[in-house]
Amino acid sequence: MLTNIEALVQATDGRYASDQELLFFQTYLSTVGIRLRAYQKIQAAEQQIIAQVMARLKAQKPNVFQIGDQDLTAKWQRDTVRVLRYSAMALLLDDPDRFKDNLLSWFQTIMRAFGAQESCELTYAAMQAVMPQFLNAEELKLFLPILELSRITLGQ
Repeated sequence: MLTNIEALVQATDGRYASDQELLFFQTYLSTVGIRLRAYQKIQAAEQQIIAQVMARLKAQKPNVFQIGDQDLTAKWQRDTVRVLRYSAMALLLDDPDRFKDNLLSWFQTIMRAFGAQESCELTYAAMQAVMPQFLNAEELKLFLPILELSRITLGQ
């Protein structure tokens, strides 16, 4: 949404926007209620979501948070909460482009530097699998593509 607004402001400098240029507002307004409910559900269930994703990961790969003698569970949890919160905001604002440009690209560099792509791949695949417990079909339709963007960007 913000990305679309910025583009609209630049494109219409000194003139009124056309009906065609304003269509994204109608699309957003038709989904804003769904987006707001989903955002609030994610916010309320954050700890449960993270706990279930962690449990799935440990069941899949018991040593997923171990590197040598280091237990990276707390770091994984902080990073995953951060991405979940920014994902929820991207959902609310309907702005996956800004999410990718502002958080995921930066975070991708860090994850690559630490060789954590596999962990990211598993994390956001697991998160997609647990979200149906917290969101309905309409909400999932809007949120799962954002989680997939996270999985693809951070897991590669």
